[in-house]
Amino acid sequence: MSKSLKIFLGITYLLILFVFLYFIFTNIEISRLSDFSYYKNVQSELESYISSNITVNLVYFFIFAIIWVALLGFGSPILLISGILFGQWLGTFISVISVSVGALILYVLGNFFFRDLVKKILEKKFENYIELFKKNEFYYFFIYRFVGGLGVPFGLQNLIPVLFGMKKFNYFFASFFGFIPSFFITNTIGAGLNSYVEQTEKFSMIELILTKEIYLPIVAFACLMICSVIIKKKFFR
Repeated sequence: MSKSLKIFLGITYLLILFVFLYFIFTNIEISRLSDFSYYKNVQSELESYISSNITVNLVYFFIFAIIWVALLGFGSPILLISGILFGQWLGTFISVISVSVGALILYVLGNFFFRDLVKKILEKKFENYIELFKKNEFYYFFIYRFVGGLGVPFGLQNLIPVLFGMKKFNYFFASFFGFIPSFFITNTIGAGLNSYVEQTEKFSMIELILTKEIYLPIVAFACLMICSVIIKKKFFR
């Protein structure tokens, strides 16, 4: 890839990140961040705004999530936000689709523009897994998604298939189905946070943790992590 293209992509990423951060910080009253009533006001305004035109806001979120993931953004914030904005079920649905599409776009871009760089950085670390993925790329990549990408940062784990030239169809659907359990749990936590802020007048960390909308998905997440460790040892030793 030419140096000028790298510079262009880097500047584009920084501009989008700057616009996003500018939008966030110009709409947040930093002086009130320690005031719980501020969060209640924000929650009420967000709920009113989202419910006023749910379809349009789903489209906005869908586009934003795709761009965020395609630009190597973290996955967890997107899932919590979708749970807060749209609830556990609709939030899971829109986040699974948008993140899967964004990851596929990142994979396509990485495979086209950054293949040599990805191989240089990741090939030695994952050489033991390449042959395993080649045996049945859909099956093992689904497991890879299910266990959270073997601890690899989300942006980089989306690029691992560049090492073995995975088919786009298999990449998308292995990601889609592999994401569902953890995405549902994280969206449920986001929805629980939203419900807690709406129903509570005074913040208490203990009360928050003991809220069933919070502790149940946390327990489910812990169980998923235990399953992930077992699966990692079985398939990715």
